[in-house]
Amino acid sequence: MKLVALTGGIGSGKSVVSRMLQVMGYQVYDCDSRAKQLMTDDETVRGQLIAEFGAETYLADGTLNRQHLSTVAFSNDEARARLNAIVHPATANDILRWADHLASIGASAAFVETAILRTSGLDRIVDDVWHVTAPADVRVQRVMTRSGLSEQQVRDRMEAQRIEEAVAPGEQVIVNDNVAALLPQVSRLLSKM
Repeated sequence: MKLVALTGGIGSGKSVVSRMLQVMGYQVYDCDSRAKQLMTDDETVRGQLIAEFGAETYLADGTLNRQHLSTVAFSNDEARARLNAIVHPATANDILRWADHLASIGASAAFVETAILRTSGLDRIVDDVWHVTAPADVRVQRVMTRSGLSEQQVRDRMEAQRIEEAVAPGEQVIVNDNVAALLPQVSRLLSKM
């Protein structure tokens, strides 16, 4: 089975391409939502997070205390690196189990949606990369509309993701500046698989 990463910066339209693929019958692993679920449901991950960031990482009802984790884990680069060292390998292992299951039931391809392909190390477990791009001004408007962030806040996030936005040699590019042009691009890439 071929495992393909869907990546791109904030506002590029990765989720639109993911939904399109799902409608076409493909399975898509959403790293963001799955990582959050692993932090809540996986006992090993829970134990590591508590050991690293304290018992207050979880609320009394067992749910992740996102405010606490954000405050401590994003207060400095070292703390963020410790968080990533827990969550990224757990997510990669979960993807591999998911992909093995899909292969065992005859799937020929599946997709992994991630904004942090290189930072997370997921680039080492996928067979191909589809990089979704769009002009910066289009992306800024999309994110401002959906999230209420200011233009500067969006541009700051784009700058923080700059390493992830570079298209590496061999990656397939999907330009998402016109929704009508998406289907032909996706269909063309699917036909090459």
